[in-house]
Amino acid sequence: MIPSVSDVFAPEGFIARRLPHYEIRPEQADMADAVARAIENQKHLVVEAGTGVGKSFAYLVPCILAAAQRQEKENKTRRIVISTHTISLQEQLISRDIPFLNSILPVEFSAVLVKGRGNYLSLRRLQTALDKGASLFENEDQRQLLSIRNWANDSYDGSLAELNFSPQQSVWDEVRSEHGNCLGKKCPTYKDCFYYRARRRVWNTDVLIVNHALFFADLALRREGASVLPDYDVAVFDEAHTLEDVAASHLGMTISNGQFNYLFNKLYNDRGNKGLLIQHNLIDEQRLVAHLRITSEMLFDELDQWREQSNSKNGRVRKPLEIENSVSSDIHDLSLRIRTYAADLKDEGQQIELSANADRLDVLGTSLISWIKQRHDDSVYWVETGNSGRARNVKLMSSPVDVGTTLRDELFNQVPTVILTSATLAVGQSDFSFFRQRIGLSKATELQLGSPFDYQRQATLVLPDRMPDPGDTPAEYEAAVIKRIQQHVRDTSGGVFVLFTSYRMLQNCSRRLTSWFAAQNRLLLCQGEGQQRNALLERFRKDGEAVLFGTETFWQGVDVPGDALKNVIITKLPFSVPDHPLLEARVERIRERGGNPFTEYQVPEAAIKLRQGFGRLIRSATDTGQVVILDPRVRTKPYGRIFLASLPDCRRVVSPME
Repeated sequence: MIPSVSDVFAPEGFIARRLPHYEIRPEQADMADAVARAIENQKHLVVEAGTGVGKSFAYLVPCILAAAQRQEKENKTRRIVISTHTISLQEQLISRDIPFLNSILPVEFSAVLVKGRGNYLSLRRLQTALDKGASLFENEDQRQLLSIRNWANDSYDGSLAELNFSPQQSVWDEVRSEHGNCLGKKCPTYKDCFYYRARRRVWNTDVLIVNHALFFADLALRREGASVLPDYDVAVFDEAHTLEDVAASHLGMTISNGQFNYLFNKLYNDRGNKGLLIQHNLIDEQRLVAHLRITSEMLFDELDQWREQSNSKNGRVRKPLEIENSVSSDIHDLSLRIRTYAADLKDEGQQIELSANADRLDVLGTSLISWIKQRHDDSVYWVETGNSGRARNVKLMSSPVDVGTTLRDELFNQVPTVILTSATLAVGQSDFSFFRQRIGLSKATELQLGSPFDYQRQATLVLPDRMPDPGDTPAEYEAAVIKRIQQHVRDTSGGVFVLFTSYRMLQNCSRRLTSWFAAQNRLLLCQGEGQQRNALLERFRKDGEAVLFGTETFWQGVDVPGDALKNVIITKLPFSVPDHPLLEARVERIRERGGNPFTEYQVPEAAIKLRQGFGRLIRSATDTGQVVILDPRVRTKPYGRIFLASLPDCRRVVSPME
């Protein structure tokens, strides 16, 4: 007998019996009921559930029960995909929440964490690389190959995450599983193949855990008749507030001079006298690679010069470029030569290895033409440049201006049930229209559930008095921010986050406050000074009274409960300045149809980001502290009411400058 959702979340239900100290909140039960109804009626559902509701159980339980019911009644699989934005939430689901539910629910179900194909080792490619290591790799790389071979002998999973060291990218690229470089059932290692073993698990599993990046990579592949994931009946997006940005990045295009150089070096590296073409003694093709190396560098140098000399401050390319492109035709010629040679080889492994590289050449050549001629309608194109050591990096980027149309046609109109949930989806009190419009969701059930935390008791919102306006007098504002940081850090017993909207301002404040923090004997940690985010957070938690200066990545997805974080100082309202080509194009699109970009896009987007920043403070029912918003516009401008209405109902005080 398959239980109902209410049976699981009842005061004496399955969860309560196994976790007697776990508090099943009404909000959690309400969300679970809504998810169950959406699946049963094949409807889409948008749920904003505040911090502490227990969203993961609230969507996992009805999804698992729905899969079991379909199997019992129709002997069919109801496959469910659950997508998250952060790795930490993925690990929580697959390592903690799902095993617990598997132990208490009286139904059988399976769940698996899905990884992209490139995460798995190819045993055949590993052996090929070992056989030809001297012609492909330097000594250190060959040592890494031997370490990978020793690890593979004992590995069950065969994925990069399980490897006990971090190999060079060039080494892993030679041994990882690839779609175009696979013999399938003809491969001598097919029965032991790590990727196909994982694929069989995926195709026979009820619940698939993925990240947003993999989900939208799969959505893009489906346009070409391929896929990473099997078909599914239900898609659940946790951390759904990030969907538009992730979809835009994966439904667009990125071409770089680094991609060309990497592939050329793999085929023929004249300095080390290594590469596939040397192994097969293809002299004319080696000369063509050497020629392409020069002409592609000239092309990317020309694009780099165009960016510097154009009137475009952000590198945006508003119309197809009148630029000579002999690179694409020569690349296609090289690809044809390699395919012709490979077709006569008797060794299928060598044949497919060469054909896979020919495929890569064709993709690069075609993508370059597509970008220069701007063949994708309704997309924005731009050039990004930067330095990596002595090398100059040039990237050709494109992205759809509006992902809503694509998601409407290829996701919401194709999948029977899509559940979208996050702690921050609404603007103001309960307006989901901005979120739904941006992702193309025209029809859905909406549910807003507040947090069970007592914000009136646990949190205080501090609004400083008489701060300069950052738009009118930015220098005076920055000086006042520095004084306020000193004041509120000095008054805080515990850790402090200081959240910035620009790295430039973070650096300025850090430079001017370093000696003051030393005098206060407080540890100052700054994003962008060499340490990764996780390492910074670990030091912050251990210290207990540290101050961390962070930019955009610290506004969301960061969990520091307890006294290690007692104060969140927000230096400025997080408006997106439309200097990025994609944001600029979105603003122009709204203006073209007669709308007001500031009120329709920038204000609601910033309000959701502000809610994310505020949400860093209270992570459990015992947390207490304050959030300080230093930007006076939240009180002085009419749109400030939208920001304040979007925040939890907590005590508010106006603080004078000391």
